[in-house]
Amino acid sequence: MKKTLQLLAVLVQLAAGTTWLATGASRGWTKTSVMIKTLDPVTGIEGVSYEKKFLPGVDFLGASIGVAGVLAGASLFFRKTKNNNHQ
Repeated sequence: MKKTLQLLAVLVQLAAGTTWLATGASRGWTKTSVMIKTLDPVTGIEGVSYEKKFLPGVDFLGASIGVAGVLAGASLFFRKTKNNNHQ
């Protein structure tokens, strides 16, 4: 159980870090929509529209570090089992 929790903690952190890097490595807060500037072809006026898009930020990384820390900390409550199979 100890090794399972430690492995799970490492996998959580790797998955979160990979997701953060793959989606643009945003150093701000997590965003669920992105501002897109559009130009009206007739009048030439700039407008702003929003597109739904998930961009994980540093709070996402912090939460994943917290979850991985809890899992790693929980693994400390389990002892190594000795297997003495002397026959």
